[in-house]
Amino acid sequence: MVEIERKFLVQSQEFIHLATHHEFIAQGFLSVDPARVVRVRVLNTGGKLTVKGQSSSDGTSRFEWEQSLSSEEAQALFSLCLPGRIEKTRYFVPAGTHTFEVDVFSGENLGLVIAEIELSRADETFDHPEWLGSEVTGDPRYYNANLTKFPFNQWGSSTH
Repeated sequence: MVEIERKFLVQSQEFIHLATHHEFIAQGFLSVDPARVVRVRVLNTGGKLTVKGQSSSDGTSRFEWEQSLSSEEAQALFSLCLPGRIEKTRYFVPAGTHTFEVDVFSGENLGLVIAEIELSRADETFDHPEWLGSEVTGDPRYYNANLTKFPFNQWGSSTH
């Protein structure tokens, strides 16, 4: 129940033609306390409730528990979420033996594109496709919970 993940900005749209599939995700948060983030996702096929713990000092790992929900359950919980929503299309892009999940944000975070890769250990090696940009693992500005409070389109040009 520990997630090990690294995040990168994406520097070109070259990943789109490599994607095996994509899905639209809307998400809200019941708690944005860094020690216990509780997220609700509404997907095309239902929903998910996720509880995440405090990130490690380098931002690569943290406790994560997730439960699938019916569409009705997800919508009911979504209506209880704190103000601020995340809307994004997630593309699944194979690279070597891994798959990057590339999130193309819309709404108040339009223009932000982040690639995430889940690893089995923090020092695991993986392919770095040409479209992959700067690493932002551990930068709290790019945490989805923070993007609900401080959306990307409100950042000054000097912060990204």
